[in-house]
This record gives sequence, C-alpha cells and structure tokens, in this order.
Amino acid sequence: MTIATAYSPQAPTRTELDALPGLTVVEFGANWCGICQGAQASIAKALAPHAGLRHLKVEDGPGRPLGRSFKVKLWPTLVLMRDGAEVARVVRPASAEDIEDAFASL
Repeated sequence: MTIATAYSPQAPTRTELDALPGLTVVEFGANWCGICQGAQASIAKALAPHAGLRHLKVEDGPGRPLGRSFKVKLWPTLVLMRDGAEVARVVRPASAEDIEDAFASL
C-alpha cells in the first residue's frame, strides 16, 4: 500500500496551528515509514465521515520543531485539535475504530 497523499516536509509553525479555527487533524509520520503506510487505509476510513475536516500530513523526524512541540515519539501520530488546542491524540492506530474513538471524545 502506498500513501495517497505524501507527508509534507513544509510544516506550519506551532503558532499558525494554534490559531486555526474549528477542527484540525495533524498527522505526523514519514513517507518511508512502513507503519505509516500500513495505517493509511484505517486513517482514511475514520476521517471519511468528517467532510470539511482540516487534515494536515506533516513529515516528522529529528530536528523537526513542530513534531517536537507536540512531543511526538512514534509514527503515525494523529493530534486532534479544536480551535488550536489539542483535545485528543491517537498513536499508531491499529484500526479505524481507534481513531473514531478519539473523535467520539470531541
């Protein structure tokens, strides 16, 4: 399986993210990461019912300030934000249900 949309090496700043209105999912990972690639179908399935949701795929790694500001340790990590504040997090989702559970907490 390949990643439909690649993780972007161009990341917004933490200040820009914190200023975003509404719901945002920030997905941290790497294009070469097999676990990230394997999770894409589950992530797509979980996000599909949320039309209009802002979904940012950000390439992470050593020295990447955005991932460090969220203390990301494992990939993929999905950070769910509402009006610039983190409200839920899913690390290495094993299924779409793992992500859907995080949305239920919103």
